[in-house]
Amino acid sequence: MEPERLPLPPYLTVEDAAKKVRLAEDAWNSRDPKRVALAYTPDSHWRNRAEFLEGRDAIVAFLTRKWDRELGYRLTKELWGFRENRIAVRFAYEWCDDSGNWFRSYGNELWEFDERGLMRRRVASINDAPIAEADRKFHWPLGPRPDGHPGLGELGL
Repeated sequence: MEPERLPLPPYLTVEDAAKKVRLAEDAWNSRDPKRVALAYTPDSHWRNRAEFLEGRDAIVAFLTRKWDRELGYRLTKELWGFRENRIAVRFAYEWCDDSGNWFRSYGNELWEFDERGLMRRRVASINDAPIAEADRKFHWPLGPRPDGHPGLGELGL
């Protein structure tokens, strides 16, 4: 049996839902595909842009490709809404390609969790916008966003 991933649904408070969002953000900022995949059910279903995935092995392969291409990846997520076992999130992340071109990717995710707090469904819609390096807003060292670093709303994103 899979271990529980706290906090567990149903998400009844803003604090619990926001904590779940921040834990996901921290995991993704680790850029460790195997660590990230453990937050999903073994048969998790994803739609990421126009790509459809099923299962942890597909998630690991996808994230490995993603972070091999998206260098300097830094992500921030914000709770948008929640009820019972579902959470809606908006996010932005910055990255550069192997030619040094910077991008900010904006998106929304819909998450559905099982009773153990593992995500069984993730639907992501994402758009990429080229930015000048001088326009970057996420300057923390690679890894989790430091406490106190402004979030999306505070940055006007």
